[in-house]
Amino acid sequence: MLSFLELCPRYHGVFSHFLNGRTGETIRFRRKDDGADLVETALLFQGLICARQYFNAAEGQERRLRQRIDALWIAAEWNWFTRGGKQLYWHWSPNYGWAMDHTISGWNECLVAYILAAASPRHAIDPAVYHEGFAFGPAFLNGRSYYGIELPLGMDYGGPLFLAHYSFCGLDPRGLRDRHADYWEQNVRHTRINYAHCVANPHGHIGYGRDCWGLSSGHGPKGYVAHAPDRDIGVITPSAALASFPYLPDEAMRALRYFLHKPKHRMWGRFGFVDAFSECRNWYAKTYLAINQGPIVIMIENYRTGLLWNLFMGAPEVRNGLFKLGFDSPHFDREPACAERVATQSIGVVNYNRYMIRGAQSSLNFVATGLGRSVS
Repeated sequence: MLSFLELCPRYHGVFSHFLNGRTGETIRFRRKDDGADLVETALLFQGLICARQYFNAAEGQERRLRQRIDALWIAAEWNWFTRGGKQLYWHWSPNYGWAMDHTISGWNECLVAYILAAASPRHAIDPAVYHEGFAFGPAFLNGRSYYGIELPLGMDYGGPLFLAHYSFCGLDPRGLRDRHADYWEQNVRHTRINYAHCVANPHGHIGYGRDCWGLSSGHGPKGYVAHAPDRDIGVITPSAALASFPYLPDEAMRALRYFLHKPKHRMWGRFGFVDAFSECRNWYAKTYLAINQGPIVIMIENYRTGLLWNLFMGAPEVRNGLFKLGFDSPHFDREPACAERVATQSIGVVNYNRYMIRGAQSSLNFVATGLGRSVS
């Protein structure tokens, strides 16, 4: 994968949203979105930093791999994407410049982008860019209650549940706080609201309940939709519940068992669960979205062993970025994680390397052992 990424065009060190898997060339996402995508790049570096921390042998191929990851990481010009101001911008195009004009602000999936931007060894942002650009204004704070649960941050009802997943595949929310919020509380409450809405089922959708829940962005009968309690058209996205094991483990396990008892030929395929389904329409997606499948694997493992959380939070630059922005975390009281020790923890039915390669199927095989049932 690194060899492929090294061949791909980068724009001030930042990758595009879509890449041609054969040539590495940029694939336009929208008409004027044909260049840098800072948020997708942040999610990519979240994973690459975990890999760098894991492969920690002093010499040989692992040392060279770390050097290659560092070369990509150091080259990203995060501060350039402020345009000299107090916010990061999501996109830049070599053909249209800043025409997208999309600032990264308000509570959303992008916290990790600001942390990595502050952590950059050569192109770091000033902390004021985070505090005044991202964690500021009515789009960030909430404080209202939904289904009797107060939500500290974000949009009404919390929005799609992936907001509690994408930045937190590596960033450990347990005990993570700054002057703006407690991020574990934010994610747990967001998840509880999503679950409570599906149990209450105010629109009377068939199938919704304690065992069938989870609203997040994904495919629907008429295309991609940001499914959420305030945009509920009767479509369940399995990754919403399954990537929420750290937050609501009992409720997530019930959902997993329910999903596994749906018609296997419609619900399950070569890449895991299909992206979404709607019982009231008797509709099952025939697609899989990698950005939804990935957090299922990662967050189940974080719930079980904290593997990716420990690797990412053990990276010196990540700690530095968090310190600069005024975060506190229990990880600051520990020595950085030894990748070898973390990775050789018991992983149940699969070892770490096989687990990461086989992805979602391996993680679900582990959980399915509680059912006495294989999903392979």
